[in-house]
Amino acid sequence: MHVKIEPSWKEALKEEFELPYFTELTATVRNAYLGDEPVYPPQFVFNAFTLCPFDTVRVVILGQDPYHGPHQAHGLSFSVRDGTDIPPSLKNIYKELHEDIGLAPKQSGDLTPWATQGVLLLNATLTVVHGKPNSHQGLGWERFTDAVVKKLSDEKEHLVFILWGKYAQKKGLVVDPKKHLIIQSAHPSPLSAHNGFFGSKPFSTANAYLTKHGYTPLEW
Repeated sequence: MHVKIEPSWKEALKEEFELPYFTELTATVRNAYLGDEPVYPPQFVFNAFTLCPFDTVRVVILGQDPYHGPHQAHGLSFSVRDGTDIPPSLKNIYKELHEDIGLAPKQSGDLTPWATQGVLLLNATLTVVHGKPNSHQGLGWERFTDAVVKKLSDEKEHLVFILWGKYAQKKGLVVDPKKHLIIQSAHPSPLSAHNGFFGSKPFSTANAYLTKHGYTPLEW
């Protein structure tokens, strides 16, 4: 079927797009966008793929669900549109970034600069109904994003997979630890960040691994 997604991903995932579940998924999501309740992101559903083509991926950060408030979600996990209040989990990510490599907390929650450097900011579910977290779980997005993670693990080498929280860690079980670096810790949510997220140093660890394997370190 025809999917509006960045060309390198369209080629990499072409078999997935032809499976019956994906046809059903897209029909269900399309109808949801045409319904009475707002669905987020209002556009940019495949923004993570647009900004980070298949051949450029160096790091994968897995999230769970898009933000379900207005003017927040724009297709990148943990990221919000510029000018939007920075959510608590992202504030903690910035705090750890400062403690890890000394960068001052950013004033914007837009992580587009990470994506354009090769960080795939991938949510397990790519759409959500306004005010209803997890409302599009079980429609087929998880199967699709599982296929994305497995495709990256199978066809690439020396990627960094950053898995925050048990949900992401379960989703990352398909990653081959012999070929890639897996960084795991608690989720940056205020409810769990003090249980191992703070002090985990994911950013310096990722850059050290990338440098070791001949890649340019990221400007976090």
